[in-house]
Amino acid sequence: MLTQSDLGHRATGLMTRLVGIDVARALALFGMVIVNFKLVMGVKENDSQLYYMASLLEGRASALFVILAGLGLGLMANNAEPVQRMLLVRWQICKRALALFLIGLAYTPIWPADILHFYGLYFLLAAAVITFSNRALLWLCVGLNMSFLLLLGLFNYEQGWNWDTLTYTDMWSWQGMFRHLFFNGFHPIFPWSAFLIFGIWLARQPLFDQSFQFRVCKWALLILVTTETTLWLFRRWLTLDVPNHEASELGVLLSSQMMPPLPTYMVSASCSATIVLIACIWIAQKYHQHGVIKHLAQVGKLSLTFYVAHVLIGMGTLEALNMLGGQTIETALWCATVFCLVAILLSAMWLAKFKSGPLETIFRLITR
Repeated sequence: MLTQSDLGHRATGLMTRLVGIDVARALALFGMVIVNFKLVMGVKENDSQLYYMASLLEGRASALFVILAGLGLGLMANNAEPVQRMLLVRWQICKRALALFLIGLAYTPIWPADILHFYGLYFLLAAAVITFSNRALLWLCVGLNMSFLLLLGLFNYEQGWNWDTLTYTDMWSWQGMFRHLFFNGFHPIFPWSAFLIFGIWLARQPLFDQSFQFRVCKWALLILVTTETTLWLFRRWLTLDVPNHEASELGVLLSSQMMPPLPTYMVSASCSATIVLIACIWIAQKYHQHGVIKHLAQVGKLSLTFYVAHVLIGMGTLEALNMLGGQTIETALWCATVFCLVAILLSAMWLAKFKSGPLETIFRLITR
């Protein structure tokens, strides 16, 4: 029989382990801030190292964000083995799905690249498959990616897009909304929900076991390097032996860029996200008492609040300062850094008085 002391140690160990997940959530948030500030500040493409490094985060930070959401759902389901509890978990996920979808749709006119309304549909799918076996979850990820390739062959991916302004022209029509949500929006169900399903699968693995951490990082790094190197070699071959008009089209198909989200992107982003997640868990296990780790974990606990704030407050401030458009990569990174530092400070001040962030509290009240 467990004593009170044993229970206390177990609870402490669990909290220590979850610190790493919060740290990963903070890093995903910071990556999204950098990418989005670069976008709205109109940084032009150039050959500088700073631009290249910032571009590496495109589609990677948001992929990590979605995988972490799936991880959270998976951890919640792991503690609900009886049938009655699993029904309650499914109902809880569905309530969160509806809330995220409605909040995201209301938020989209302000920020067209919003991901929250997509989360709503990801969560509905998660509620349906949360009891699937590990193998079935992985096959579902494959199926979602193959389904996107099928859709890409049947329909015009560019329909509805104005690529000069990155706006979706007919989003608020029924056809446009359906196309935007399932096929060619910023984060469509096919195949982006595979990230969430992969996160549920990860939640069932021994993430806090060091032997597993080493093994999964080894394979993720190997697959990542192999994928990116193969794509780079093919692109080099295109520039030498293929006419320019064909090379530009094939170059898109042989890339790991976010749009369109081809299987090469999905695999590459999943591997990079896994490496970051495992690294955060490993570091937090060893240095969870360190001030930097504590402050990053606090930001991770308020990630929903800061996700909305980086648009409403962060970009709102940039607009007031007339800094939307025509800025350098150095300026964009400086502004993103300032926002992230302010987020660290505010999260520490807020959590000194409250248990969760303002939007996190409202969200829990809505879905309770």
